[in-house]
Amino acid sequence: MKITYLGHSALLFEGRWTILVDPFISGNPWVQGKDIDVKPDYILVSHAHGDHLGDAVEIAAGSGSVIIATYELATWCGRQGVKTHPMHIGGRYPFEFGWLKMTSALHGSGMISEDGIEYMGSPCGFLWESEGKRFYFAGDTALTYDMRLLEEYHVDYAFLPIGGNFTMDGEDALKAAGFISARHVIPIHYNTFDLIKASPDDFIEKAGKMGIDGISLKPGMTLDI
Repeated sequence: MKITYLGHSALLFEGRWTILVDPFISGNPWVQGKDIDVKPDYILVSHAHGDHLGDAVEIAAGSGSVIIATYELATWCGRQGVKTHPMHIGGRYPFEFGWLKMTSALHGSGMISEDGIEYMGSPCGFLWESEGKRFYFAGDTALTYDMRLLEEYHVDYAFLPIGGNFTMDGEDALKAAGFISARHVIPIHYNTFDLIKASPDDFIEKAGKMGIDGISLKPGMTLDI
């Protein structure tokens, strides 16, 4: 299996099944000018903000992908004519690629239009197992003590936002990493906009001093696991 970081919070997992997470591609400065042509089996969407829902509907329409999201957001996506699997916080379900559990995230979820903001239910994170590996994608969230509960899952790769302002910053992400005790931690959601400037290398260095194996995946980089 390989993991490609597309920048911001967009991640592509390619193995026997292809899973795309928070596909902010159009308008993402990290992928501007690059040809990102993916046909995933599943698309995980943590919440309805444009920099996370991104191109999910368009990609699903062109590839037949199944969008996995909270009930409210999945319902909206389904009304756009694509396949969905609605879930909600704490729910767990066996998929063909393995099992997936929807985790809590402290954030918001709404679609912005000229008419205002349409509420789209709760944001979420994702905990899943596929091909013998366990992954935790925090989504946009503050630090929560609930993250301690993830330690018992023996996560292999945790993806944590470090940009601050809209999510936890690097210092809180280090605390989260300590709670989760994942084998590897990869920072996400940073430097896309001025408001979320952060140093992934600083995070990795501090994580190392805590005995945590941090991996700095630059946008566009692929990790073979």
